[in-house]
Amino acid sequence: MSPADTKSETPEKKAPSTVRKRKSQQVNATQRYLPIGEIRNDTISLKNGGLRAVLQVEAINFNLKSETEQEAIIAGYGSFVNTLSFPVQIIVRSTHINIDSYLKYLQGKAQEQTNELLQEQTFAYIAFINRLLEVSDIMQKRFYVIVPYDKSERKKTLLEKFFDWLHPEDSVGKAAQRFREFNQFVKKLNERVELIEAGLGNIGLHTSRLRTRELIDLYYNIYNPETSQRQKIPENLEDLKMDDTTL
Repeated sequence: MSPADTKSETPEKKAPSTVRKRKSQQVNATQRYLPIGEIRNDTISLKNGGLRAVLQVEAINFNLKSETEQEAIIAGYGSFVNTLSFPVQIIVRSTHINIDSYLKYLQGKAQEQTNELLQEQTFAYIAFINRLLEVSDIMQKRFYVIVPYDKSERKKTLLEKFFDWLHPEDSVGKAAQRFREFNQFVKKLNERVELIEAGLGNIGLHTSRLRTRELIDLYYNIYNPETSQRQKIPENLEDLKMDDTTL
């Protein structure tokens, strides 16, 4: 056997796979530019030390109110805004509704229906929804009020904001500092939340503060609009592995 034949029979060594390494680097690069440090105790803790609470507001049908009621709501809202000594952010979020599970539920109910007329009406209702989905998207609107608290209420210049954007990295030292200051600053944030809830309640708007799990679901859906449709966060957060898609 010639040396050439021996060389051809020697198995080639494969280069080590770098797929997992590239994925890890990509995830780290994405998380590097997110302002969120942690979410705990129904509060969002930002990397710069600021805190945020999110209130979900139930909408009212303003057009169905009488003229007197509309004027009272407008006046009450104006008084509420004038009492604020800090900024708030109002967000209207429109999302597509996935009603596949609802249609499956209706199909099951129709099959179980013993009354022939009710069964036909149920199937007709399902067909109507399917035709509606072909011509338009079913959207859901939700209203949120973001309540902030920052260690320094001083407004930053454009140059300072630019450098904050260039250096969004987090560190163990920053995380430890946020943990030490959390209990001190969250009390002041809660005072602002109570003020917002009382002010909106006076004009007939019901509010509810998003809990930790609800905040995680909200931001997961915002930052992963496609992935969140097919991959849900486990009910038990301890089952969430580091390799899973996260914020």
